[in-house]
Amino acid sequence: MIIKSAEYLISSPDWEKCPTPNMPEYAFIGRSNVGKSSLINILANNEKLAKTSGTPGKTVMINHFQVNKEWYLVDLPGYGFAKRSMSQRKQWEKMIEDYLRKRTNLVTIFVLIDSRHSPQKLDIDFVNQLGEWNVPFSLVFTKADKSTQAEVSRNVKAFLAKMRETWEFLPPHFVTSTVKKTGRDAILGYIEELNAQFRAIA
Repeated sequence: MIIKSAEYLISSPDWEKCPTPNMPEYAFIGRSNVGKSSLINILANNEKLAKTSGTPGKTVMINHFQVNKEWYLVDLPGYGFAKRSMSQRKQWEKMIEDYLRKRTNLVTIFVLIDSRHSPQKLDIDFVNQLGEWNVPFSLVFTKADKSTQAEVSRNVKAFLAKMRETWEFLPPHFVTSTVKKTGRDAILGYIEELNAQFRAIA
C-alpha cells in the first residue's frame, strides 16, 4: 500500500462522537510508552502525525486520522501505568470498552506489545478481555531494534506460547522497529487485504 495522504481528523471523548462509520477503521492500543505514536507515524509516513512523548499516558481521547481518504486509523489511550487517578482510569476503561464493542466499522485492533520483555500479565489480560468481547485483533511487537534478534524472537515465542494456554487459534502477529521501519509493509499489506474484504461486504 502506498500512503498518499494521512491527516488528523478529530479527538473524541467517547465512541458516539467519532466520525461517521463509513470507512474501514483500525485502532492501535498498548500499554503506556510502548511506542504507539511512533509506529502510527511510520505507517502513515508522517513523523508529526501522532504526537510522541516521553511521558506515558499522553493520549487521553479517541484520536482519528484519515489515510488515503479510504480508511481510518485510530490512536487509543494506553492502558497500564499512566499516573492518573482511579476515577480517570475508570472513565478511560469505559470509553475504550464502549468504543471497542460498539464501533460498527472497526475491522481489527492492533495490540502493541514491547518485544524487549517476557510476557506481561497486563498485556495477556487485555488480549483475553478482547477475546471475551469477541473483538478481532492482531499483535504488534514493538521496539525490535532495542534488543538482539534472539531476545526478540524468544519474547515473541513466549508470548504466543502463553496465549496458547487458553487460545485455540492465535491472531496474526507482526514484529516492528520504527527505527528500521521493520514490519511497516507487512502491516500496511494486511490492512489493504482487510480493506478489500470490508468493501466487498459493504
